[in-house]
Amino acid sequence: MTSRVEIDEDSETKGSMWVLDQKLDQPMDEEAGRLSNMYKEKKFSVLLLLRLAYQSLGVVYGDLGTSPLYVFYNTFPHGISDPEDVIGALSLIIYSLTLIPLIKYVFIVCKANDNGQGGTFALYSLLCRHAKVKTIPNQHRTDEELTTYSRSKFHEHSFAAKTKGWLEKRSSRKNALLILVLVGTSMVVGDGILTPAISDVVVLVAVVILVGLFSLQRYGTDRVGWLFAPVVLLWFLLIGGIGMFNIWKYDKTILRAFSPVYIFHYFRRRGMDGWTSLGGVLLSITGTEALFADLAHFRVAAIQIAFTVVVFPCLLLAYSGQAAYLMNNTEHVADVFYHSIPDSIYWPVFVVATAAAVVASQATISATFSIIKQALAHGCFPRVKVVHTSKNFLGQIYVPDINWILMVLCIAVTAGFKNQSQIGNAYGTAVVVVMLVTTLLMILIMILVWRCHWIIALIFTGLSLVVECGYFSAVLFKVDQGGWVPLVIAAAFLIIMYVWHYGTVKRYEFELHSKVSMAWVLGLGPSLGLVRVPGIGLVYTELASGVPHIFSHFITNLPAIHSVVVFVCVKYLPVYTVPEEERFLVKRIGTKDFHMFRCVARYGYKDLHKKDDDFEKKLFDSIFLFVRLESMMEGCSDSDEYSLYGQQTERSRDGLLIASHGNAAPASSNVGTTLSSVDSIVPVGSNTVRSCEQASSNHTDSDEIEFLIRCRDAGVVHILGNTVIRTRESKFFKRIAVDYVYAFLRKICRENSVIFNVPHESLLNVGQIFYV
Repeated sequence: MTSRVEIDEDSETKGSMWVLDQKLDQPMDEEAGRLSNMYKEKKFSVLLLLRLAYQSLGVVYGDLGTSPLYVFYNTFPHGISDPEDVIGALSLIIYSLTLIPLIKYVFIVCKANDNGQGGTFALYSLLCRHAKVKTIPNQHRTDEELTTYSRSKFHEHSFAAKTKGWLEKRSSRKNALLILVLVGTSMVVGDGILTPAISDVVVLVAVVILVGLFSLQRYGTDRVGWLFAPVVLLWFLLIGGIGMFNIWKYDKTILRAFSPVYIFHYFRRRGMDGWTSLGGVLLSITGTEALFADLAHFRVAAIQIAFTVVVFPCLLLAYSGQAAYLMNNTEHVADVFYHSIPDSIYWPVFVVATAAAVVASQATISATFSIIKQALAHGCFPRVKVVHTSKNFLGQIYVPDINWILMVLCIAVTAGFKNQSQIGNAYGTAVVVVMLVTTLLMILIMILVWRCHWIIALIFTGLSLVVECGYFSAVLFKVDQGGWVPLVIAAAFLIIMYVWHYGTVKRYEFELHSKVSMAWVLGLGPSLGLVRVPGIGLVYTELASGVPHIFSHFITNLPAIHSVVVFVCVKYLPVYTVPEEERFLVKRIGTKDFHMFRCVARYGYKDLHKKDDDFEKKLFDSIFLFVRLESMMEGCSDSDEYSLYGQQTERSRDGLLIASHGNAAPASSNVGTTLSSVDSIVPVGSNTVRSCEQASSNHTDSDEIEFLIRCRDAGVVHILGNTVIRTRESKFFKRIAVDYVYAFLRKICRENSVIFNVPHESLLNVGQIFYV
């Protein structure tokens, strides 16, 4: 069952019956409304916060914490000619740690989280809510009334309003913003691949360790955090203590490096060599970008506590201690950490260092899982399985497919690099690009979301770019010395994500252009011109309005359709979560004789699509509830003005709540108590709803619900469109991207039926081919 439809990229969406169709198929404002009860996230106690801070050490800070193993060697790969250079390098490290991880990320960028979700896509979601920059235009003003859809309003002539208008004016700017986000995401993935390689020396041992590390991921962040946290905490205490010992033993004057004047002397003395050595200094702040992406697994306060109390002071002591040792032992720069360990504790520290080096990879692995989940929700990554590993913290996830791909690539990189300096060059390139992307996105966040004065945004931008562009220019000199590796890896992931997003946009445009007019459907009459067989047909579509093309294609080729038809639109919004009580929106199509409904199921990028039985139950409960409310509204007298205000869940009560001017009272007992979500009708200009309650009892809503239940018991069939995209142009790159890359990704990714947990015996695929 395959149809071929050709659409032009620049064709108009308005057909000849567009005006009539708009009147027939209005958005679900009345049915949707807005929640009267605000969604509140679970409050965290102090003890739970401290627990998360402790766990974050094992997940978030392993990468940043193990940098002292290799920073000085990568800063001075050719040896130290002047001991004064050590002070300059230490001063650079101190101020890099202070400006980037501490000030920029921990106290500024982390504040830009999307309700606890971090990473480049979290920033992008914030921007999508405050400006119309989303490239898939599937949002409606109803979605903006979600309790988690927070946004700011601008003064018409404000700088923020002008910036918003500038972004929305051209589609090329929206695409450029998306590409910027994809570049940052790709570099984080590349960072996750390179982290294990820089932490190990012996290839065979490294491979064994990597296999074990990635095998542990399926147990979830919570368990991995408990397992790794003691190792990392002990590591920080050891390097901090050894640092203090070395400062006291070798050179207390090394603390002069806290004066920034030694940075000036360092560059004046070393010239170009000093500038290129910034690539090694940059390694002291690797793992910072993962810190922000890993917010989804923990909380901002937990991340801040762990960094300021443990990580930051211990790192300063560790680097200062190594520098003090190097002042008297410049020849040991290649392995300064192990040489600076006191002999009496060498082997215990060596064991802990080895374990910490293994744990270091966890930060970027967890961060990769988080950003891939967010990319999925934005239609920027092929469909993969996402496993939520914690019942208490929904942000803690595991992505099996990505886990094993990362493992294979990590082993390949580890085996391919023969020189730790080359690995360091590659690692630094990935890190600095992510930081630059974050800075550019933060400019828009400060203007559009925080509504800061443009001068404040300019100061932040100037300070950040001065530091990061300096690092970026330094790593450019080392692209041919290993720095090309993350660029190749990131380019591969960027192509995958952009091509997938391009195909997703084209599929949505196809749905939009080829949707069937509601006037045409209503013209068919209650029977739709077909035999109505017992059962319910769930027709999945990406459209929140109109009738999808697959439905017309289906009824054109088959002589029968189910007694009840529900058009189901599952869409993801640029929010971290959609509360369960706001999940479903329902609207009737045509008259009651048609038995046709539209249901929109809305999810955030943090949400988990429940198993099919649970999804079906909530969907049907929402339809039953809609039928009851519709009957109650029709039962009101014409003199009573009413409006459907919103959806509200009261799990502690049974039945429906009828609100009158803010006063709630239980509804009559004839309302089903099994409903998982309930709506309320708010009369305007009336202090009583008794007339509506009495009138509703005389209507036939119970008959229709009984009919719906019988149809449900007769069988539910899930009708999914299997859309195949082909290019009709001869352009080489477009043909490669669409006909080969996107087609291959569609073939290997998970099917929609698997994502929706649809049983095979209830699945009906409708094939379509369209050309772009």
